[in-house]
Amino acid sequence: MHHRRSLGSGFSAATKINQQPPRLLIVHIPLPSWADICSNLCEALQNFFSLACSLMGPSRMSLFSLYMVQNQHECILPFVQVKENFVRLQACISELRMLQREGYFRPQSISLKLAVEDGLQQFKQYSRHVTGATLPYTFLEITVLTSHPGKEVVKQLEEGLKDIDLGRVRRLQVVEVTKGILEQMDSESPDEAGSDENPILGTDIDLQTIGNDVIDMEIFFKAWLHNSETDQEHIHLLLPAQTFSNISRAGDNPMCLKCDLQERLLSPSLLPGTADGTLRMDDPKGDISTLYQMASQSSSSHYKLQVIKALKSSGLCESLTYGLPFILRPTSCWQLDWDELETNQQHFHALCHSLLKREWLLLAKGEPLSPGHGQRVPASTFYVIVPSCSLTLLVKAIATRELLLPNVFPLLPEAPPEDSLKIVESTLDRLELEPTYNPLHVKSHLYSYLSNAFAKPQGRFYTGWETRTPRKAGQSQTNRVRATVVPLPVTPGPCGTSKMRAARNASLETRLPSQPEEEYSSQP
Repeated sequence: MHHRRSLGSGFSAATKINQQPPRLLIVHIPLPSWADICSNLCEALQNFFSLACSLMGPSRMSLFSLYMVQNQHECILPFVQVKENFVRLQACISELRMLQREGYFRPQSISLKLAVEDGLQQFKQYSRHVTGATLPYTFLEITVLTSHPGKEVVKQLEEGLKDIDLGRVRRLQVVEVTKGILEQMDSESPDEAGSDENPILGTDIDLQTIGNDVIDMEIFFKAWLHNSETDQEHIHLLLPAQTFSNISRAGDNPMCLKCDLQERLLSPSLLPGTADGTLRMDDPKGDISTLYQMASQSSSSHYKLQVIKALKSSGLCESLTYGLPFILRPTSCWQLDWDELETNQQHFHALCHSLLKREWLLLAKGEPLSPGHGQRVPASTFYVIVPSCSLTLLVKAIATRELLLPNVFPLLPEAPPEDSLKIVESTLDRLELEPTYNPLHVKSHLYSYLSNAFAKPQGRFYTGWETRTPRKAGQSQTNRVRATVVPLPVTPGPCGTSKMRAARNASLETRLPSQPEEEYSSQP
């Protein structure tokens, strides 16, 4: 009934909200499509990793590995730690840029299957290689980025992997890159994309489509920074039954909506090079809201938001809210029965609808978790819950009496002096008017700042890829780092044995300019 249980049964219930699984990215884009996609993909990867490697606080992304599948499969980057490892990741992206962009060859149908198997084998052996350390992750997420029709790739994977043990794979995803640009800023998120359970593999293969555009690819990769664990719900939203009796059947017991919490944006205070970040560089927690911290602290007791009253939508002054906004969604926790999940979502839907119809907001009090022995109960935090036209609620912290400072707000006179009014209105008429604010059209040059901040004057890791001639996929180079974890042997089919062996040998090495061999145990 719960098809995800076979993948996550061993996943710790105490997994922190910001601890993400290791990720294997397989770029399955042959010639001539690679020439059209290469630049956008490399720019999106560099932008994403400039953020992921720079974020302060607990790591949001643990391990990353990259394979390329063209005429054969190649391990471009074995599993490495992501945080504070931008130099090595950038060198990997430079290798992608240097791959041959012209010509044509017929890809081997077995190459994609070998890349998935090699990556899974390397992850297993990496896990055994670092047994001295405590690994918070035991499952792998695999993403196949392809220019082929997505459904054909899904069928190819289903057939090729039916005899492979995928017990360590938490999620297998196929992402088709289309020629056009897709508008998806506020559309379906990657986690909500369609998926079909395969009875042969015993796992889901998710299928998603993105446009061949830097922004589309960035949005997809940034989803990796979200909390993706579904072992438990994050928040219990408690509603007084007597207030919402039209959607409650619980008598006098409070109604409990089980919700997942999601960030709307990254806190600038967690990144260097921002005005906010320079003020809090010494604070490893940054400006993460108390709500987000409390929701991730314990699996034994859920963080609760107790609704205490309703407010008119017009009765809230924006100056009283503070901190980062967060999104509440009906939970997708796999440990709940399907009937409970469906009922919970229906009640959540009814709440959103009723609040919009009444033009209400909700005022909620955060219920602190039980303090440990000898600890004091912390002060309460209050939140305002705002409905929207989507199946989500916006949560923002709101000021209380203790935090409020005195201010004077004189009433606006009815009409300003005529001369001043004409001057100001003439000035405003020169401005371009947009119906909505789209943050995707506004750039702060943060990506370039973060990328340049990692540059080292010694130049040890940087060899200008622009001045080097593109190489063919699989072409040998002498300045490589060898992947010290050797993939397990694969039994080839009766034909093409030598070609398959050569294809697998290519995955044993990963290219990195001018750097000596490194063991996995030396990774940060």
